[in-house]
Amino acid sequence: MFKQLTDPKEPGFQVFVDGMAVSARPGDTVAAVLLRTPPHLARHTPVRESPRAPFCLMGVCFDCLATVDDQTSVQTCLVEARPGMRIERPRGKLKVAQ
Repeated sequence: MFKQLTDPKEPGFQVFVDGMAVSARPGDTVAAVLLRTPPHLARHTPVRESPRAPFCLMGVCFDCLATVDDQTSVQTCLVEARPGMRIERPRGKLKVAQ
């Protein structure tokens, strides 16, 4: 579905999406990683749990929100993937730590 434009010989690294190890490359945004990882979406809406995927890829639409390294509501299109990063796709209402 999406083609990576970086040099395939460039060493990649692993991030974890919903607990599953996924490969990423330097310069990838977290949104790009989510778009390449089935089911190719970033989150489900809080009320109706409708699937959402990154749309604008420039921080305007907020459809790419996910939990990154335990920080909720991160705009994944604005965050570069780093080795070992933990990404969780929200489903339903957010659970706020107290």
